[in-house]
Amino acid sequence: MIHLRAAVAAARHQDRPTTTGLLDRAEELADDLGSDENYWQTGFGPTNVLLHRLSVELDLDNVSYVVEHGRINVDHMPQERSVSHRTDFARALSLAGQGDEAFTELQTAERTSPQLVRNNPRVRETLRDLIKQSPVTAARVRPRCS
Repeated sequence: MIHLRAAVAAARHQDRPTTTGLLDRAEELADDLGSDENYWQTGFGPTNVLLHRLSVELDLDNVSYVVEHGRINVDHMPQERSVSHRTDFARALSLAGQGDEAFTELQTAERTSPQLVRNNPRVRETLRDLIKQSPVTAARVRPRCS
């Protein structure tokens, strides 16, 4: 997990070579483990490495990569990881102009763990972007004048 956390930190500093090296090392260790496990509440394994890879690609502005590879089953992962992935994936979908799919991901994340979604700044940012993207319709209800 330390490699994954360090990769996230490197990505947030836009250091792709360090990020890639750390993720590759974490992937080797996850492959040695062979399955997704939750020893010491880490949720470490091949799926978690993939989730972190997607998250750092989003931080490195590689939205197309996240959209292309982000449709993975996270139902077996700890709630925090599942919700974090759905939030990142929704963000990527929103940035790619796929608002309906992004909103669906956020709804699924909220059903999974409302407390992790409702006050999340990334969720708020994504929702703001989705509202900006939504079309304005002429079918708005106007107050009746008597």
